[in-house]
Amino acid sequence: MGNKTERYSRQKEEIYRILRNTNTHPVAEWIHKQAKRKISRLSLGTVYRNLNHLCQKGEIKKFTFGTQLEHYEGNIKPHQHFVCKRCGRIFDFFLDVNEEILAKTKKLRKFRVEEVEVEFRGTCFDCRMTSK
Repeated sequence: MGNKTERYSRQKEEIYRILRNTNTHPVAEWIHKQAKRKISRLSLGTVYRNLNHLCQKGEIKKFTFGTQLEHYEGNIKPHQHFVCKRCGRIFDFFLDVNEEILAKTKKLRKFRVEEVEVEFRGTCFDCRMTSK
């Protein structure tokens, strides 16, 4: 994580570790609760500052998924998301659509597409099964 000239931060390292070790898309409050297990005096403000710093450096990503809440993710490799409209859970999809879309957009002369974010919305398997 980070470059060698950046000052080490135990808080930032723990927040990054938490995000890299979860495949959910947590909000800052959840990350704060997890991090306090190791750093008891950690404030929520410190968590937000470190999340913003990690986002600015491109080490994590931030999404709203159409809500007022900001969700964070440690997996910055290209992939898509599925958001369940009933339970709100967020799932990762690993489809080749990003490369295909980027290849097709190279033909657009007025634009230079640098990244693609695809979000699917619908009903997850669990919610579909409980509604029967």
